[in-house]
Parts: sequence; structure tokens; C-alpha cells
Amino acid sequence: MKRYIFKRLLLAIPVLFGITVITFFIIHLTPGGFTAVNMQMDIRTSPDSIERMRHLYGLDKPILVQYVEWIGRTVTFNFGESFIDHRPVLHKVAERLPATLLLNVLSLALVFFFGIILGVISAVKRNTAADKIIMVFTFIGYSIPTFWLALLLMLFVSVKAGLLPVSGMVSIDFDYMTLPQKIADLLSHLILPLIVTSIGGLAYISRFVKSGMIEALSQQYIRAAYAKGLDRKTILYRSALKNSLLPVITLLGMSIPGLIGGSFIFETIFAWPGMGRLAYESALSFDYPVIMGVVTMGAVLTLLGNLAADIAYAAVDPRIRYK
Repeated sequence: MKRYIFKRLLLAIPVLFGITVITFFIIHLTPGGFTAVNMQMDIRTSPDSIERMRHLYGLDKPILVQYVEWIGRTVTFNFGESFIDHRPVLHKVAERLPATLLLNVLSLALVFFFGIILGVISAVKRNTAADKIIMVFTFIGYSIPTFWLALLLMLFVSVKAGLLPVSGMVSIDFDYMTLPQKIADLLSHLILPLIVTSIGGLAYISRFVKSGMIEALSQQYIRAAYAKGLDRKTILYRSALKNSLLPVITLLGMSIPGLIGGSFIFETIFAWPGMGRLAYESALSFDYPVIMGVVTMGAVLTLLGNLAADIAYAAVDPRIRYK
């Protein structure tokens, strides 16, 4: 296993290199650019000032030279400074990371917890009223545009009913609240983003678990377990459910990058101060160092997530062995 992990980590290096090359060249070849944005924001900016700015940030160098310089800094974990406020990229990421982790870890926990429960119920009670209700719910949850759902919830729950905050992570007077009030305020701001980020994944996971459970329940070893007189709950939860979770492990591994990468759409709509919103704001202002920092971290986590999923496969299914 150690040899397999070492080989996978070595193979991840060229993949990560390819991702950074493609991303770097795409964002630098995109029409516009950091200097063009500055000219639009201040029409008094002279061409000489723009040229000096390009020289200051190294944007007047050939793009290949810029990439070599960037990769040279990145291997030492130096992602450079933001063009906008000249703060280190790692500091900006560290500020936004807790908000994204809080939202996405809670969302992921809700999705997998309730998704597995709904999938098991739907498979065990197949073709009953409960199965059909869950099926309708999952189809609606999977097909509904989440950005549209977010806007609807904000309009009816927050604006018209006034039950929950419209956006943000905390209220303006958060610093003057007591600890219980702060917790309540944070939870009230979390409810709508959690609903929106969870509903699509909940439908997805429950459908996966249902199909896996149905396939597992049709296997010979399940019939043999019934023939031996084993308890039904033991058969369902120790034999069938364990084997039906193999595809879910892959989904869990693929979800790990989202924990840190955040969501461009949800965090922007709800003004959530996370990584997704940071990447969105950086893309609008052509803040190249921040964009590359966020993309590189997301790529690393994607590769580690895939590796973690493969290792978890071997842990769950003893038939799988890596050489």
C-alpha cells in the first residue's frame, strides 16, 4: 500500500503541473487584464502609468517567463501578493478558508447523513408510497436550479417573511452580542446557504445509495444470510449497506476539493465570505496571483481526494488490493 501511495503521489506531480500550465495561460490570454480593469476604473490613468504598472507587476515579460517565475515561487509555498491590496495570497486564503470550511463541512455532513438514510429507506421499501415520495423529492432536488432556489428563499423567507437574514455570515452588531446570541446569529445566517448547497447533493447521494442497496440485496450472499436465519437488520446494515457504499466513497473523495474551493455561485449570492467568493472577486479584477493560488490549492485537494477514495475502497472492500 505504501508503494502504491508513493507512486500515485509521483504521478500526481505532472497532472498538477499540467493544471497550473493550462490555468496560467488561460487567465493571461483572456481579453482585458489587470491593467485594462484599472484604466476602466480611473479614466485619468495615462498610458505611461499603465506601462509602469505592467513593469511593476512583471506583466510586460513574456508569458513563459512569468510562468517560470510563478512556479519558482510556488514550490516554496510562496503564492505571491495580491495585485489589489498587496497582501500575501496565503493570508487572504487563510482569512476566507474558515467560512468556506464551516459551510461546506456542515453541508457535506447533512448530505451524506440524510442521503444514506433516504437511499436505504427507498431501497428497502421499494415501490411503496414512501419510495415514490422520496423519488419525487430527489428528482425535484436534483433538477431544480439551485441559484433560482436561493433567490426564491431569499425573497420569500428573508425579505417578505423576515424569518432569516438575507445574506452575510454574521450581523453588523455581532461583536456586541453575548456568546449564545453569537451562536444563534451564526446559525440563522447558515440555514439558507445550507439548504441550497445540500438539496442537490442530497438527491444525488440518495439515488446512488438506493441503486447500490437494490443491487446488493439481489446478491447470493444476501440470500444465503437469510437462509441462515440472520436478523434482517443485521443483513441490511452490516452486509448490504456496507457494500452499497462503495460508489459513495468515490463521491466523498470527489467532494473534498469543494470543502476548500467553495462555491462561486452560492457564496456570491449569499455574500458568504469564503473561498468561492474570493475566487470570483479575483477573477473579475484579474488578480492573477490570487486566482492561481485558489486553483492550485483546489487541484492539490482534488488529487488527494481521489487518492483518499482509492485507499478507502481497499479499507471497505477486502477484495481490492493494490500492487
